[in-house]
Amino acid sequence: MVKQQSVFIILIAFCSSVYATEGELNKPKTMEDMWKIIQAQQQRIEEMSKKLEGVAKPSKDNEVAVLDRKTNVLAEEVEKIRTEMFIPEDIQYKSAYGLGPAASKVYQVGKGLSVGGYGEFNYQSFVNDKVNNQKDNADFERLVLYLGYKFTDNILFNSEIEFEHATTESQGAVSVEFASLDFFIDPMVNVRAGMVLMPMGFVNRIHEPPFYFGNNRPEVERTIIPSTWSEIGVGLFGELLPNLTYTTYVVNGLDAKGFSSSGIRGSRQKGSKARAQDFAFVGRIDYAPGQLPGLTFGGSTYLGNSGQNQDFNGQQIDAFTQLYEAHLQWKYRGLEFRTLGSWGHIDDAAVLSAYKKEVIGKDNYGWYTEVGYDILPHILPETVQYLAPFFRYERMDTVASTPAGWADDLTKDREIFQVGLQYKPIPNVVVKADYRNFNSKGGNLPDDFNLGVGFIF
Repeated sequence: MVKQQSVFIILIAFCSSVYATEGELNKPKTMEDMWKIIQAQQQRIEEMSKKLEGVAKPSKDNEVAVLDRKTNVLAEEVEKIRTEMFIPEDIQYKSAYGLGPAASKVYQVGKGLSVGGYGEFNYQSFVNDKVNNQKDNADFERLVLYLGYKFTDNILFNSEIEFEHATTESQGAVSVEFASLDFFIDPMVNVRAGMVLMPMGFVNRIHEPPFYFGNNRPEVERTIIPSTWSEIGVGLFGELLPNLTYTTYVVNGLDAKGFSSSGIRGSRQKGSKARAQDFAFVGRIDYAPGQLPGLTFGGSTYLGNSGQNQDFNGQQIDAFTQLYEAHLQWKYRGLEFRTLGSWGHIDDAAVLSAYKKEVIGKDNYGWYTEVGYDILPHILPETVQYLAPFFRYERMDTVASTPAGWADDLTKDREIFQVGLQYKPIPNVVVKADYRNFNSKGGNLPDDFNLGVGFIF
């Protein structure tokens, strides 16, 4: 038996060296082949471990030592092959440092490559579609890949690459949503640099479809706080006290030439040859009191000039831009409750309105509240599936106050009532259905019905 085990150890070491050499004929052709080899090695380890447990002491001390050494050799070979082939271990999907669960996979690997992602596709049908000439549509809205690499325990890279609307041939796009390096120094103070997500609101950082209600992200978090909003910058993040976390960056400022009566969304520069004559500060703080499980509340601030030393009808302006938001979330058993409010202000709105030939609001605001409840445990007590009806109410106005000489655009003063159903057969997959009722002080807007599927991996 000992002789057979020795031969097995030699064969494993030989195979490992062969697989590490590129171009060898004996190299596994597929990942499935490699898994079979690893599974065989792990089975052998288990057999050796069982034999160790059954050996009597002290008469078998020498054999115990030999088997223990061989078991360790096999374990090292399995880990070596696993690492070299970048085969991921089983992980739990959980949020880390404010990012979505799929985006957080790289924080769980020991070293090397991490791959994750999400996708969503939906069908949208308009009610009274003659208003604004809206047409029903079906869209593979986005497919996203998270690629990360952990260089050491203290340095890692994480990124999000998004493919929108299935193809670039018709209104689609491929873009980098974020790509940054994290340098871990201390739980209280760590550094992040690169193209970073603005740490504002709920959805801008955690925008994977299983983790927000409805097929469409809240309009307040698309318009008042534009998502997905990322800029190039550097900053600090960490945990100041137990359950008290913060994130803060210095980033390139917005481009005021992208402002419109619909808000600041068009002024995002997205790291594409971004103008950096003006910079901005953004910071966020969150607290999750241990005495109230599932409760989190906090706020964030964005402050910075947006003029970027450009000419606006012969004038150079600062266009100082402010944006503030406060949020609260409570998850208790099957209950999920969120509320968020945001207010913004833009200096030099009169000059910007004259340049854009449309009213730019000096002030803007938006807020929403939503609640959902998982009813399935009351129907099927042993189930791990999820079924939650939900309701959301939103109120927003991107032209809450106007510069002198400009009339208000009442179509931007809106409220939205939304009801829907969220079903998860497994935590990674969600099926959504919802109905939205839009109202505006400036006239009728079409309602819509949405049906879609989302997933993470």
